Amino acid sequence: MKRDQKTKLNAFCCNYVILGNAEEAAVRAGFPRETALSGSIELMKTEECRQLISQLRQLLSDGGSVAAGLKRLAFGSCSDAVYLVFADELPPPDVIGRLDLFNVSEIKRVKGGGVEVKLFDRLKALEKLFELENAFSDRSKAESLIKALSADEECEELDDN
Repeated sequence: MKRDQKTKLNAFCCNYVILGNAEEAAVRAGFPRETALSGSIELMKTEECRQLISQLRQLLSDGGSVAAGLKRLAFGSCSDAVYLVFADELPPPDVIGRLDLFNVSEIKRVKGGGVEVKLFDRLKALEKLFELENAFSDRSKAESLIKALSADEECEELDDN
């Protein structure tokens, strides 16, 4: 595999694990939007891609798609929402379809012709992400305790024989 293809594959896999959306991951990895979905499907058919995604998920196992969504809310860009608000006129549907509006919680027209855009609360997303990470940390501590207790029982059984 050529260096450029390997770089795209790595970028795609990282973005896919974080975002959970194949088409968006492909766009962020440098694929043209027009071919992003088909390109991502072709990549995901390869064993190398599936293995890398699996390794990254194990490495980053912190709640899967819930954590990925919270990370996008906490750290994602709102530049497309800003573009939409300050556009002189409503962009065509194909342009709107390419905008990343994941952080937008509400869009409405207000009296007088303006547009109001509400974004999700980044601080709340960070708080939930923190809670989720603590829950996983507590779970691993509990598993370690169970393993240690199980090991003690096995040792006692060996001593009895």
